[in-house]
Amino acid sequence: MTAIQDFQAHIAELSDLLCAISVLKWDARTQMPHGGAETRGYQLATLSRLAQEHFISDKTARLLDAAETAIAGEAADSYLVRGVQQTRQYYEIIGKLPLELVSEKAALEPVSEGVWAEAKKNNDFASFAPYLQQQVDLARRQADAIGYSEHPFDALVFEYEPSMTAAKLRVLFDGLKVGLLPLLRAIVAKSQPLEKNLWTREYPLERQKAFGLEIAQRFGYDLNRGRLDIAPHPFEISFTRQDVRITTRYQPNYFPMALYGTLHETGHALYEQGVDPALTRTALTIDFLGKYPVGGTSYGVHESQSRLWENQIGRSRAFWNAHFDRFQHHFPDVSADVDPEFMYRAVNRVQPSLIRVEADEVTYNLHIMLRVEIELGLMDGSIKVNDLPEIWNAKMGEYLGVTPPDDARGVLQDIHWSGGGFGSFPGYTVGNVMSAQFLDAARRDVGALDDSLAAGDYAPLLGWLTENIYRHGRAFSGSELLIRSTGADLTVEPYLNYLRAKFTDLYGLA
Repeated sequence: MTAIQDFQAHIAELSDLLCAISVLKWDARTQMPHGGAETRGYQLATLSRLAQEHFISDKTARLLDAAETAIAGEAADSYLVRGVQQTRQYYEIIGKLPLELVSEKAALEPVSEGVWAEAKKNNDFASFAPYLQQQVDLARRQADAIGYSEHPFDALVFEYEPSMTAAKLRVLFDGLKVGLLPLLRAIVAKSQPLEKNLWTREYPLERQKAFGLEIAQRFGYDLNRGRLDIAPHPFEISFTRQDVRITTRYQPNYFPMALYGTLHETGHALYEQGVDPALTRTALTIDFLGKYPVGGTSYGVHESQSRLWENQIGRSRAFWNAHFDRFQHHFPDVSADVDPEFMYRAVNRVQPSLIRVEADEVTYNLHIMLRVEIELGLMDGSIKVNDLPEIWNAKMGEYLGVTPPDDARGVLQDIHWSGGGFGSFPGYTVGNVMSAQFLDAARRDVGALDDSLAAGDYAPLLGWLTENIYRHGRAFSGSELLIRSTGADLTVEPYLNYLRAKFTDLYGLA
């Protein structure tokens, strides 16, 4: 075998280990009985240790050295060169992480997530607090091991959004606030209740699933390579592009929860299923830090796709004009007295609310800012775990003017911290901003794209996204993808312009 073939075979084995870890995580979140959490933690710890030992071994160093010599003279942006370069970068980072830290994190995750799920169900933050403290302590140890120059958060956010730091996020958030807060105030001043409340009506769960899956397939989700399950918190997970799974959750009276949860995760799944088959089991479909083994270059780029398909497509007027007849087919008892325009208005109501995943487009990023500010405090020690419910409620009042009546709808609502996902939340806002840039570029490049969307034909948009984003896997950074496909790096203006245009029309603002 050549040096490149030896290197690729070694990385393929790492990919297999990481995929096995992900299968166990998917099972823990969807199928595993509650009593299996402790032993599942041991299994994950063992596999995580084996994966890290495999990757940081002397063999990897030798193979990397040989591969770097072999790629001399190759094009700088070739998949081969990018794969070797990324392997070297993460080899040096992961080599800094003690094996016992990796094992502790893996063992704690399913136990902590299980405790969180029960704590949320029982509105019992005190029972979860000790496990959250352990996750905070492990995250600080990880940041110290990796190293940082300004803030410990910088070492953690790198895992999800490599181009971001605490300082850059503050600038991004400040730019968004300038546009979002005046828009929100203007909407609240003009807001009137809709003449009908659709979310007190009954939506049978099996029909919700059927409608959601129908739309996911219309978007392009391939069920020969995917499936839809139920989880307490929706997520997408992949075990190569050939096995890409999504989950959602259901409420009988709140139809948007399941539909837009499904469409959000479908956006993630389209990305994964669109990766070039040649990249399967290579360095360009591995998250070396062990969160997800396949997929996009960062959480922000990945979220740009979930938010694009969920919101800019799924909450559009064109969407409801195209699919209202199918909504009526699945829910004849609740749709007889409404029309497509009413549905468009109903799913786009702006109202400061408690739950992030149910938040409207205008207020959503305020939820993210709140969480990031808390994470910054947890990492630098200025915020204590036991004080979180009080701090959370105060920030909700400050940003959104609402106060959670209980911790289940407050500090316990998200799964992320229970799994140690500190640094992941910024990706949602970065993704929102990117989504508008990508869709603007698709409209520029694809003839009559809006006509296709109005007809419920999503193939032209999916084709553009696959060609410009999905197929590359992790080969290019978020900035590179933006510049290559849109001509500009990350900027808030297209996103703010999209929100202003949409909600000025919806609310009749001046």
